[in-house]
Amino acid sequence: MGYEIAEQLGWRLPDNVVVPMAGGSLIRKIKKAFDELVYLGIVEAKHVKFFGAQATGCSPITHAVKNNLERHEPQKPNTIARSLAIGNPADGPYAARLIRDTGGWGEDVSDVEVVSGIQELAETEGIFTETAGGVTTAVTAKLFAQGRIGKDETTVVCITGNGLKTTDVLQGRYDIGRAVKPRLAEFDAYLRELDGLPAEEAELVAQ
Repeated sequence: MGYEIAEQLGWRLPDNVVVPMAGGSLIRKIKKAFDELVYLGIVEAKHVKFFGAQATGCSPITHAVKNNLERHEPQKPNTIARSLAIGNPADGPYAARLIRDTGGWGEDVSDVEVVSGIQELAETEGIFTETAGGVTTAVTAKLFAQGRIGKDETTVVCITGNGLKTTDVLQGRYDIGRAVKPRLAEFDAYLRELDGLPAEEAELVAQ
């Protein structure tokens, strides 16, 4: 993921990276990738701040960062963000140290904020993420509100999973539309229906 970030930025490093944390290894691996690219001369050296994101219902690493603990305190997970629900992360101490050493921060969000993050990302960027992505999106908004990241800085928000994995967290929040058969004409007819044409007329126009 660290290599892809640099590549997609035109072989440059960002100012900030917001990373979802479960076991704590991903955030360290991204930093390792950046260091390797600098060592090889592929990107210019740059100070990058790393921010760790967790759900409040399972936030041992962010708790350690906020309280300046050398080691995290294990927690019993209680969150809808199941892919991040590791109460005793193996790389927790190293992740917390990396965050502090780079001048970043660890932040966590409630389950309500996680769902709002999923919805906001889908509505503004057209990206449907699972709960871990809802965590990073909501945490990024929180970090911005706290003044920890600036609007003129290049900030990468890591979205690591598809929303089809956790559709249950959105149950009851949207009306279910009619099923559309996997044919272009059917899809065109459906779009015309949304524009107000009667179903029969929309189907005729599509044909």
